[in-house]
Amino acid sequence: MIILGINAYHADSSAAIFVDGTMIAATEEERFRRIKHWAGFPSEAVQFCLREAGVTLRDVDYVCIGRDPKAKRWNKVKYVLGNIGRKNTLLSDRIKNSKKVATIEEELAALSGLTETEIRPKIKNVEHHRSHLASAFFASPFEESAILSIDGSGDFTTTMLAVGRGNQIEVLDSLDFPVSAGLFYTAFTQYLGFPHYGDEYKVMGLAPYGEPKYVEEIRKIIKFTDNGLFDWDETYFTSPTEIKLGYENNIPSVSVLYSPKLEMLFGKARQNGEDLTQKHKDIAASVQRVCEELIIHILQHLQKRTGLKNVCIAGGVAQNSVANGKVLSSTSFEHLYIPSAGHDAGISMGAALYVYNHELKQPRSKAIYSAYTGSRFTNEEIEAFLKERGIKYERLADDALYEKVTRKLMEPGVVGWFSGRAEFGPRALGGRSIIADPRNPKAKDLLNAKIKRRESFRPFAPSILKEYTGDYFTKVEDVPFMEKVFPIKPEKHTEIPAVTHVDGTGRLQTVMKDVSPRYWALIDKFREKTGVPILLNTSFNENEPIVNTPAEALDCFLRTQMDMLVLENCVIER
Repeated sequence: MIILGINAYHADSSAAIFVDGTMIAATEEERFRRIKHWAGFPSEAVQFCLREAGVTLRDVDYVCIGRDPKAKRWNKVKYVLGNIGRKNTLLSDRIKNSKKVATIEEELAALSGLTETEIRPKIKNVEHHRSHLASAFFASPFEESAILSIDGSGDFTTTMLAVGRGNQIEVLDSLDFPVSAGLFYTAFTQYLGFPHYGDEYKVMGLAPYGEPKYVEEIRKIIKFTDNGLFDWDETYFTSPTEIKLGYENNIPSVSVLYSPKLEMLFGKARQNGEDLTQKHKDIAASVQRVCEELIIHILQHLQKRTGLKNVCIAGGVAQNSVANGKVLSSTSFEHLYIPSAGHDAGISMGAALYVYNHELKQPRSKAIYSAYTGSRFTNEEIEAFLKERGIKYERLADDALYEKVTRKLMEPGVVGWFSGRAEFGPRALGGRSIIADPRNPKAKDLLNAKIKRRESFRPFAPSILKEYTGDYFTKVEDVPFMEKVFPIKPEKHTEIPAVTHVDGTGRLQTVMKDVSPRYWALIDKFREKTGVPILLNTSFNENEPIVNTPAEALDCFLRTQMDMLVLENCVIER
């Protein structure tokens, strides 16, 4: 059975394809369009997935769309009627977007040559948050698990609690728009002067530079409830009916979410580009603290309600790796799984899994620990490209390659590492990475200033051989997708300063030999030479989507100050 999953006309548009329950390919449309968070129809991603599976749309049994216009229909009607006298920008935006979603059959027909009549029986709609739930639980190793989906909003839901057993998911509870942990965090992201869609991670990176001095003030705004969910004081936020959700040129944007009352409480909002004061850092720390407390509050109640020891989390808020790193130590859960694409790109994967497992009651496949489901290129394709561009290169066998790259890292040098298939999700995991020596105290500033060209407060991640996690971190868990932040042992801070954040933590990736054999071998060679089983890892890009092709990797290398570019076994040096 062949199932194609799609996230369309929504931020982080994507596609994923499964054959008999096994994921063959998954990728975000932004990798092809070169526009972050691209939000149109993912035609390039769909065609890529079909090619990787060696099929056409005619061969596909079901096309699963991670959106269901029928979901919570009466809740939506009640909300609209309750706000009938207000200006309703949001409603008009949603109607326009729904009209786009209705054209999916037309888009697929244009791609495939099939008629809309032939495509229509293949289409299945899956509610947004059910797709998130499925992307986590059905990809996990758990036969039984509690599940949390939490984000900004989707299909009129902002939070959904469930239990997964075998190939079924039972929804226990949900929270309706507009009360939302994601929108709460976004409102403060905007207040702190980060206006672009998806900037929330900057607040998380800024938080360790501050003290959580404003926690009590923020608790006036968002309120934990006895049923394990939460509410908020709406007066601190823009009226939901006046929120503007834009997709001009398929680029998502959100209007200002905070009201003047928030500025009355905290002072004038910072404008983009203005200096970051200590107060801004303290507010970031306070927002992050309350967000963590909220997630733990929900999960503690979910654990008591279900009595289960396993938990799966997905949704945009599940990208908060600092909070994720505290889940097991702060709740009674013993095991946690978060997919590589916990954000909305994972909707395509989740919609397909929901239909295959939950609706069709098919048996589950093996747990997914590999995010390598994207583009790939052979050495022969890369050599042909480099010759066409007139680029001098050297092709090496693996052992010689690892030796040469390790020597360059130790000089110290910065290396663009393009190896195997691209990752599905927002994290570079050794497929499309920029790597450096974690022992170099100047590496962080060098990368931020001369290569990434981004804010100086943003940290870099340690990729560590799984076998050595306990030697460097105070907690030992599998972290295959760089989805958790853990404290680094104090005695190791000076050994790996480039990947130790200001608060002594690191957002680690535990690299497994059977999942990432070439990346594992490179790190192991670095360990042999230095005694340190870690590489500094950041995404291979420069204020753009992660590179997807050799041409994009070469262009990024040439316009930045990287010292070496590795395209599979082909090496280019300055």
